[in-house]
Amino acid sequence: MIGRLNHIAIVVPDLAAAATLYRETLGATVSAPHELEEHGVTTVFVDLPNTKIELLHPLGGQSPIASFLERNPSGGVHHVCYEVDDIRAARDRLKARGARVLGDGEPKLGAHGKPVLFLHPKDFLGTLIELEER
Repeated sequence: MIGRLNHIAIVVPDLAAAATLYRETLGATVSAPHELEEHGVTTVFVDLPNTKIELLHPLGGQSPIASFLERNPSGGVHHVCYEVDDIRAARDRLKARGARVLGDGEPKLGAHGKPVLFLHPKDFLGTLIELEER
């Protein structure tokens, strides 16, 4: 059901510093920051030959990743994102097998302009999973 790894998301306390680290120290191609108000985050994508790294920073006081950053002031890995062909079919199949979909269960547009859903980390070995429709 899941396809390729789309990205690994890392929450960072300083988005500009993190982007500079990837661009200047590691020599990666780094996107401009993109605010996703619906998700409460600002993102930067680091392009790699086989996947992407998503750098996340809270956008506003109600950001869902603000508490993550409070618990982990240096930042850290937040989630992994896998691609699926049909996000609603994947959601229904997973729910039928007992997996919990976070939020209201309806896909929202993600950073790539494609539908995304998040799966509860307690159902997936302690890892927050994002599904993104191809």
